[in-house]
Amino acid sequence: MTTFDRVKKLAEEQKISIIELEEKLGLGKNSLYSWKKKIPNGANLEKVADFFNVSVDYILGRTDIKDFPIDNKVHNIAAHHDGDEWTEEELEEIEEFKRFVAMRRKARQQKGE
Repeated sequence: MTTFDRVKKLAEEQKISIIELEEKLGLGKNSLYSWKKKIPNGANLEKVADFFNVSVDYILGRTDIKDFPIDNKVHNIAAHHDGDEWTEEELEEIEEFKRFVAMRRKARQQKGE
């Protein structure tokens, strides 16, 4: 499955056309269709991944895991520094911040931003 195929599938699941997706994300006409033959740039990949709330790795076909694992603190710590140790309370604060950011992203998506 190509990068474009994954994006098309995600769009179909959301009942949105590729053209509508390009418009919502401020991408040029047919820019997503060009992903059939060329590797997309990072900024546009990130826009699409954020819109669908999936990882860039999913869009690129590096993983088949669409959703971010919520309970896996090792993979989901928003702020990570080598050598730092986090208390359970700090980890919960990080999880709360992640939920807040995800909620804001969803609200922006619903507004069409």
